[in-house]
Amino acid sequence: MKVSRPLTVLQVVPELEMGGVERGTVEVAEELVRRGHRSLVASAGGRMVSQLESLGTRHFQLPLNRKSPGTLRSILPLRRLIQREQVDILHVRSRLPAWIAWFVWRSLPSRSRPRLVTTVHGLYSANRYSRIMTRGEAVVAVSDAARDYIVNSYPDADASSIEVIHRGVAAADFPHGFRADAAWMSSFDEEFPATLGKQLLTLPGRLVRLKGHSTFLRLIARLRAEGHPVHGLIVGGVSPSRREYAASIHDQCAKLGLESDVTFTGGRSDIREIFSISSVVLSLSAKPESFGRTVLEALNLGIPVVGYDHGGVGEILSNVWPMGATPKDDFAALYDRVTTLLRDKRLEVPPVTEYQLSTMLDKTIQLYERLAA
Repeated sequence: MKVSRPLTVLQVVPELEMGGVERGTVEVAEELVRRGHRSLVASAGGRMVSQLESLGTRHFQLPLNRKSPGTLRSILPLRRLIQREQVDILHVRSRLPAWIAWFVWRSLPSRSRPRLVTTVHGLYSANRYSRIMTRGEAVVAVSDAARDYIVNSYPDADASSIEVIHRGVAAADFPHGFRADAAWMSSFDEEFPATLGKQLLTLPGRLVRLKGHSTFLRLIARLRAEGHPVHGLIVGGVSPSRREYAASIHDQCAKLGLESDVTFTGGRSDIREIFSISSVVLSLSAKPESFGRTVLEALNLGIPVVGYDHGGVGEILSNVWPMGATPKDDFAALYDRVTTLLRDKRLEVPPVTEYQLSTMLDKTIQLYERLAA
């Protein structure tokens, strides 16, 4: 059933810095506006606010990103916002904002409450704090792995409320066969001259302990020792709370003698171009992830990916590029898979037909309309 009037949808997230949750929020907001609905977002702000507002969404700044008593001050402003804007759909995408939003939602008269949607973006530790993400009237799982996590971790959750809506990538943004142009290449070579003439292995993701940077450095060291002309790219920023860990990775790089063989690029907005010049992209997260967007972006371009066969990454690889899946923590298998891809250029990634952004957006808006109806 489809509603015949414009809906007012409020998405609530901790902040709008770079990340998969943030990008998904902006993508849904843009589609809501395109279809004639009212799009609102509440967050603590960040670099993506200007993009969001330029696409026609109103942003409301609330301190929703810190686990501190001060965050409770968001409860009354959020309640007023929901009532003033006559919100039809309240969509929360992270645990801390979900608790705030749930308290507000429960306090509203049942007849005037918006419909509550939660999205499970991560395979969180199973506990009472995380359970809030299963309390939506509709619970969106971003992959089959996320659905299985909900069912297995919270047996008392209402399985009928779970709807799998896979994340997606726009083929136009990551077209198969894309290669960076000469101007970008010249600029990149000038900024990172150590990469010239090398086969690039890329590990995307912020510098946090679970992303597998230590294993990546071991892999580069082994490949260099065996004479492979490779260079490692670690593409990701460092948050203030992770500086000690980032320093330890730099120290390990130095101890392995890899200062000229590994480049830390920091956070980048040109990940498409970096992927396009990579020989192999790696996904080495110690814990399973709920989806694996960077894996899908690289595969869409036709770039081989090697990743651990668990969680959402294993799910994507099994459906799109099975030879890229390798057993978790099996370093010998990881090394063999990467060397095979470096040597045999005939192993090509086929065009990806699954996990399209348009499908994700269609299913999300249809869910909103069904709930409102």
